[in-house]
Amino acid sequence: MAKRFGGRFSPDGTDSSDPSAPQATVRNAQIDPAGLRSNLMFLPAALLLLMSLNDGATGLALGLIGAGLWTLGAWLLREGMRAQAAYDARRVARRPAMPRKIFAAALAGVGAALAAWKAEPGIAIAAVYAVATAGLHIAAFGIDPMRDKGIEGVDNFQQSRVARAVDEAEEHLAAMKDAALRAQDRKIDARVEQFQSVARDLFRTVEEDPGDLTAARKYLTVYLQGARDATIKFADIYGRSRDAEARASYLALLDDLEQNFTARTAKLLIEDRSGLDIEIDVLRDRLQREGVRLDRD
Repeated sequence: MAKRFGGRFSPDGTDSSDPSAPQATVRNAQIDPAGLRSNLMFLPAALLLLMSLNDGATGLALGLIGAGLWTLGAWLLREGMRAQAAYDARRVARRPAMPRKIFAAALAGVGAALAAWKAEPGIAIAAVYAVATAGLHIAAFGIDPMRDKGIEGVDNFQQSRVARAVDEAEEHLAAMKDAALRAQDRKIDARVEQFQSVARDLFRTVEEDPGDLTAARKYLTVYLQGARDATIKFADIYGRSRDAEARASYLALLDDLEQNFTARTAKLLIEDRSGLDIEIDVLRDRLQREGVRLDRD
């Protein structure tokens, strides 16, 4: 089986034989949902613009407008695919405030209508191209999520609180990752990604039981804000001086944060299990009072 090269002289500077060396997790690795398919949607706009250069003033104007609409549509499609991927990855999520993929399909249809009108003026032909293009766009990329996603038995207010809290926490993690990239240190990048994975385990636990939000709110706000600010400060210092002491202090901070987040997640899971055991015992007692006897293994 193939094994990734690592060691004292590898780029990340860690020795794979050292059991105490932190190992980067792959759970946090994600493929950008806005991949080749969405990026290719920028190509028709460029082609339409080039083909309109010699079509006179009217043809050039229609080509410019059509190319602009297609470019905006391609950008909306890319953002819509990323928003849907984030929606699919969450147990509790609100539907996108703006249906980007639907708007992208509409813009693609209008742009196709203008391109068809430029080549052969006529309302019927332009309408056919618009409907066909928008329909194919939806068939290829789908539409945006149209309803909120939550857990049955949890009221909308609690779902909204959890969704907002997790959204804010994800923003802190994203800012933390962006700041870490400025340090240009592969080990730092790997440790930040590992911490992100541990933090997201806590997010998922809170999403599964919104009642845990009160106990975890400090971790989702204060601690992540502090981690973000510390990462920004570290990146500024380390980017200028490559200070080894600052690097070691920052790695120690990540270790402490990771241990605290892991402990909080484990505690919430234990509390959830204790609550389940209590509910089961209460239900058994009620059934026994009703004359129903249960055999316990």
